Amino acid sequence: MKDDGQLFDLDAFTPYRMVVLGHLMSEELGAAYAGEGLSIPEWRVLAVVSQARAVAARDVAARTPMDKMAVSRAVASLEKKDWIRRSPTADRRVNALELTDAGRAVFDRVARLALDFEQRILNAFPSDKAEGFFEALAILETALGRSHAEAAE
Repeated sequence: MKDDGQLFDLDAFTPYRMVVLGHLMSEELGAAYAGEGLSIPEWRVLAVVSQARAVAARDVAARTPMDKMAVSRAVASLEKKDWIRRSPTADRRVNALELTDAGRAVFDRVARLALDFEQRILNAFPSDKAEGFFEALAILETALGRSHAEAAE
């Protein structure tokens, strides 16, 4: 409780702080790869599609904090850039998304930037605190009914 008797302090509210922190990290990382002509939603799609030979757009939406329309717009833009292609599947209602060679090259460059960015953030932790941070993330994911492994499926 705040000193002024107010029950709810938004700035101390954990979900709010996590959303703000996630947004800040996403924006800073996005600035790092802006020279690639890639938006944050496009990067998210490329990152998910890179994890498998082919991925359905609905699976991209399930693995990212984006709605179906945002995924659809990002996929259309990536197709226009020839970084992603759609291929028909046995279920004619669903197309599989896969990286083109050009898309793979962009992904590889940005993935290196992303990993450098992650390392820079993790370097902010004293060495004895980083493991606890990952444990805390796992506890929160479990508390919300979704493990890290399930999120990756």
